[in-house]
Amino acid sequence: MVQKYQSPVRVYKYPFELVMAAYERRFPTCPLIPVFLGSDILHEHASEDGAVHVVERSCKLNVDAPRLLKKIAGVEFVFFIQKNTLNWRDRTLLIEAHNETFSTRVLVNETCSYSVHPENEDWTCFEQTASLDIKSFFGFESTVEKIAMKQYTANIKRGKEVIEFYLNELIAQGITKLPRWTPGAPVRREDPARTTTVDRSLCQGPALDSSNQGPGRGDPAISISETTPADADKLEADYIERYLGKLTPMQESSLIHLRQWLQETHKGKSESGEWKADKIPNDEHILRFLRARDFNMEKAREMLCQSLSWRKQYQVDYILQTWRPPPILEEYYAGGWHYHDKDGRPLYILRLGQVDTKGLVKALGEESILRHQVLSINEEGQKRCEENTQQFGRPIRSWTCLVDLEGLNMRHLWRPGVKALLRIIEVVEANYPETLGRLLIVRAPRVFPVLWTLVSPFINENTRQKFLIYSGNNYQGPGGISDYLDKDVIPDFLGGECVCNIPEGGLVPKSLYQSGDDAETSDHIRIWAETIYHTAYVCKGSPHEITSEILEEESVITWDFDILRGDVVFSLFHSKRAPQTHQRDPGPAAGPAASGTNVQLIDKNWVLGVDYSRLEAPLICREGESIQGSHVTRWPGFYILQWKIHSPASGSSMTRVDDVLASLQGSAHKCKLMYYFEVLASEDFRGSMSSLESCSGFSQLSGITNSSNKSQTDSLISR
Repeated sequence: MVQKYQSPVRVYKYPFELVMAAYERRFPTCPLIPVFLGSDILHEHASEDGAVHVVERSCKLNVDAPRLLKKIAGVEFVFFIQKNTLNWRDRTLLIEAHNETFSTRVLVNETCSYSVHPENEDWTCFEQTASLDIKSFFGFESTVEKIAMKQYTANIKRGKEVIEFYLNELIAQGITKLPRWTPGAPVRREDPARTTTVDRSLCQGPALDSSNQGPGRGDPAISISETTPADADKLEADYIERYLGKLTPMQESSLIHLRQWLQETHKGKSESGEWKADKIPNDEHILRFLRARDFNMEKAREMLCQSLSWRKQYQVDYILQTWRPPPILEEYYAGGWHYHDKDGRPLYILRLGQVDTKGLVKALGEESILRHQVLSINEEGQKRCEENTQQFGRPIRSWTCLVDLEGLNMRHLWRPGVKALLRIIEVVEANYPETLGRLLIVRAPRVFPVLWTLVSPFINENTRQKFLIYSGNNYQGPGGISDYLDKDVIPDFLGGECVCNIPEGGLVPKSLYQSGDDAETSDHIRIWAETIYHTAYVCKGSPHEITSEILEEESVITWDFDILRGDVVFSLFHSKRAPQTHQRDPGPAAGPAASGTNVQLIDKNWVLGVDYSRLEAPLICREGESIQGSHVTRWPGFYILQWKIHSPASGSSMTRVDDVLASLQGSAHKCKLMYYFEVLASEDFRGSMSSLESCSGFSQLSGITNSSNKSQTDSLISR
């Protein structure tokens, strides 16, 4: 595979002639570049008027390679041929270099150019491209490639430092300006043996002039204009460092290559023809996808193209101008932007424990929730990052999210709500990588490990490392959120001094739920019924029961059910014996959808307390209620979830005889419910809050969760 490198434009705030004087001091040897052992001139030619000067050199390099590899290759040094074409008239220097050693096995080509800045004739631009193609090298192709790229990137940085050094040396000698070439000016040749004076290719015209010591001329070389347009053809090095952050040479190269590919695609020159951009994303946008794929350009390009197609399909680029959240969201969605953290990152606060996920989804539909998430947390967040970058004068690439979980309970495990959350995570991971800088989770309750176990597998590992989890009041004091937030921005509901204007959330009134005739709501109900929930009918004497065999202790059983008609009593039992299935037809009154939905497992001959045991007190569930809960298992065996008709006797321990008698009475009363249950295996369950806190990204504690430290959490059942 051919490795390619493309540098950004490096700008020296010095005239071309002075930069050339600094450059030529590198020859014939340069102590500042240890691998550069020397050079010999092979050919030299100058035009009659002195405007063009061509020098071809043989350069001797000491490659930093293992001794064994040098011995196998049979060489101690590597020779390169370098051709410099200096055009004084156009004020350009073109440098072309290729390897002479092993040229049949390894091809190295490099092109560098110095030219006048297009907007300031007293500044000089430098660009560099290179390619490495290893065809064969005694079976050490991969090793040679790594060595070559490592040394090349090190030399790139060193070359910049060398130019700066010699520029400062010239300035220290009082040389800040050289006259430009003019036709007919005499050509003065220097002694080729001199290595610290202006080389023969530079000596044109009258003596050196030190009068141009203007503002900034004494500053160390590298500096550029304050900004570079996002759609400019080329990126400047200082622009990258100031607005995008420090990148390695190869990371800069990946950014430039991907950007160039997007520009060509935008112009309709894409080879694949699969995608053509409406507009080119800005550099920070491109850089996030490169970071998400560890600067693998092919993977980053694939991810970025899919995201750009998604943005085009949903008109995301215009969402901030065209979409406004519905009044229900503005009133009941407990989240919003709130100043910034100590690092200058925009701060988003979400009081998730106060959000009625079920109510919002039933009132607005999943699409509206998703659109609001994209709008308020992502598009707005990127805009705020750009504003903070300008405000603080340094790259602000991501934001901080503070999630308050006070009030979080099993109601938040309503499965369509969890499904909506997973879809939001999927969209954010695919289209907004590397935008979250830090996630502070405070006041996490005991139920949080269950929710975390459900959602964390869908969160990228790099993102999970940015999470810091606090339970109870552990967020206060040293090591708490005050390490990341200034006192004057910590919200009042977390003990701070700042009044936070974020909505308090709360339950969405059922009167605001969309009607069943609404197309979106009907589709959601159908999806829940067909892909998430099962329907069951419960009659007197005919409870509905489901079982799950648990092989390992500390697994977690979770359940979620809605009572659509009637009142029922919910119970959870444990048995060491495998129950037998007894399926009953609930009767024609239940409707065609109920066929085969009434199952009994507890044998009528079983004795409570002997053959099976009750794990929780019976829970009375009224019509219209939604119940979510979980139980951390303590023993292997069979766990049975039971729903039965509620009657005045339901509060006591009813026996199978009671059920049979009730059935013989011929009561026609029936209950209907939709339910879902899931078992989280012990190895997947995240465990106790203490283990989650120790595993969070910023904690200094051990990241290893010891099963002995897992909480023996009691059953968590709430409405």
